[in-house]
Amino acid sequence: MASAAGAAVAAVSAAGAVSAATYLARRVLTPDRFKPDDTQILAIEDDCVTLLLTPESRQPGRYGLWLDGGEGHARVGAVLEVDEESGRVRRVLEGIDSGELRIGPARWNQYYFAGSPRDALGLLSRDVEIAGEIGTLAAWEVPAADPSDGRWAILVHGRGARRDECLRAVPVLHELGYTALIPLYRNDIGAPASSDGRYSLGLSEWRDLEAALLYAVDEGAQEIVLFGWSMGGAIVLQTLDRSWLSDRVRAVVLDAPVIDWADVLRHHGALNKIPGPIEKLSRSLIGHGWARRLVGVHEPIDVALTNWEHRADELHHRTLIIHSLDDEFVPVGPSASLAAKRPDLVRFEPWHEARHTKEWNVDPERWDAVVRAFLTEQTNSDRTNSVGWLSGSGPAPEDRSL
Repeated sequence: MASAAGAAVAAVSAAGAVSAATYLARRVLTPDRFKPDDTQILAIEDDCVTLLLTPESRQPGRYGLWLDGGEGHARVGAVLEVDEESGRVRRVLEGIDSGELRIGPARWNQYYFAGSPRDALGLLSRDVEIAGEIGTLAAWEVPAADPSDGRWAILVHGRGARRDECLRAVPVLHELGYTALIPLYRNDIGAPASSDGRYSLGLSEWRDLEAALLYAVDEGAQEIVLFGWSMGGAIVLQTLDRSWLSDRVRAVVLDAPVIDWADVLRHHGALNKIPGPIEKLSRSLIGHGWARRLVGVHEPIDVALTNWEHRADELHHRTLIIHSLDDEFVPVGPSASLAAKRPDLVRFEPWHEARHTKEWNVDPERWDAVVRAFLTEQTNSDRTNSVGWLSGSGPAPEDRSL
């Protein structure tokens, strides 16, 4: 009798563990459409705005505020005053892009620039369509001043983010003569949904980036740089590994990238006080075919394939990683470790006080300078190799024919 009771308790306990692990897995893989307001506008003056003091609103740098549920947008700059006692922070008001700035709820964002490149940056741009595996993907294209140079950059935003996240990189790319392409990918708002409506941590989204690469090549791209923020970095890395067009990529820039999804999942499990065995079980469920219906995915997701610390020897592209040491969402450890394992290819630029994907916001001048120097170095290196080959003193360039 006692043994039967014990078995029943164990069964209930096991069922509870599977239920908790399933819930966690679904949270990780399900796009979060609802973005609640997370701050309050408390006072407005001609050139400044007072906000509710939060870990985000007290950060140094330049940021954005979504107004009216995301329909409007304003830009804020330097911190002028922090009042810990009243929980208020006063910041410079740098501009109102759309909507009405008024006292009430708002939502903080790191994009700073919002809207189309034409509206946000004053640069000529056009809306284009990319033929993807599961449907047409919208993209912004910002042509270079001289598109005949064939230098392109494709910019990939992070999980749950908007294309606007990538706009911060466009001015320095335009200065360097790159055409910038900023595409949507599956399960974005405004993009086709995958058959299961779930993220696959880069293991299917890479095909959408491959479609963007093919579009760029068809439009005359000869030298392509890939940029990725957060999960966008994971998508870029899978594309470099799996795409037949990866040899068209000359360099890579990753901002707060997911180098190892298992590390990110462990981190969030600990933050949310989820027992280690439950978090580990959730990763196991994601990767097993028998659990597809539980988790709600069309095909298993092998998290081990996203661990580029372990796969460091498989990298072949020169890469710049920019990552803040205090990143609260994607821990910096794997980025630093990858750079230490592949110093021949990977350059690591640590930031401070930037939290997640806000390195540009905290120090835009340094971010632009680091990216400018890296891309200029890659271009000069390619030209030197090309001259060396022509003179018989260097390696022949890759065959770029399709």
